[in-house]
Amino acid sequence: MTPNRDQARSLSEREIRDRLRHHLNALAVEIGPRPALVGHGLLEAERYIRAAFTDAGLAVEDQAYEYFDRRVANLIATPANSGPGPSYLIGAHYDSVPGTPGADDNASAVAVMLTLAERLGRPPVPLRFAAFTLEEPPAFMTRDQGSRVFVRRAKRHGPPVKGAIVLEMVGYTAARQDYPFFLRWAGYPARGDFIGVIANWRSRPLARAVARGLKRNEELPVETLSVPLNGWPLPATRLSDHASFWDAGWPALMITDTAFMRNPHYHRASDRIETLDFDFMTELVKGLEFAVEELARLEELYDRRGKTGKL
Repeated sequence: MTPNRDQARSLSEREIRDRLRHHLNALAVEIGPRPALVGHGLLEAERYIRAAFTDAGLAVEDQAYEYFDRRVANLIATPANSGPGPSYLIGAHYDSVPGTPGADDNASAVAVMLTLAERLGRPPVPLRFAAFTLEEPPAFMTRDQGSRVFVRRAKRHGPPVKGAIVLEMVGYTAARQDYPFFLRWAGYPARGDFIGVIANWRSRPLARAVARGLKRNEELPVETLSVPLNGWPLPATRLSDHASFWDAGWPALMITDTAFMRNPHYHRASDRIETLDFDFMTELVKGLEFAVEELARLEELYDRRGKTGKL
């Protein structure tokens, strides 16, 4: 008996939710805290993510470097049909601050990225995935931040990035949403049940395409914000790896549940898997699948206009 459309959709959602829970349990429960300089959690997470990418059929490159006396590494994963040329990037950091299992920050984003990589198979657009190390303090905003290492090496040796989509805390919903002072009267929702798409002005074409794709999933509320001057007038919009790309002049977005403006467990021991909204993350995975399709349409548009390279 062939399942009808609603049954097929339900099976698909169950599969996504199961994969998300599998990855989150591994990262935030079995491994737990993943800080840069304490314990072995960061290395264990690196091993887990590498294996997950490999099991999904992606080729994985270790972008290793030294931080104090420790070896750390970004993991760059490439689907079989994506060549060595310019590509889009979907990334998330896998470290945490000490003392927290980091379920929302940032195991939620890594789980979404890994599940998306498993489901896309052969994406319709040149695409790579990046698990970044050392996003959290003390490396944040220093040359040792994993995404800044990635950008420096890509600038020097290639390939260039057409646009980066950085997932940062994507698993928490709440009845109340807070905003920075300048946005409190801008008409954004009072409930914290949406996913945010944050762009600088250079990244607005990328943001329009990605938001259009996310909104194709009618079960996922989406809000967008474009900020001038690479976000410096609104510092909260710079608090993840996308800022490394903005500062290098490459288009990039942050996809987020808005972190501490919604989640009271931010950087605390209470940032546990039990606090997360798996239905919300499931809808985000589905929305990101549509977003990748929109990137392919954007590429077709640029090809018709005779343009190549970055957005």
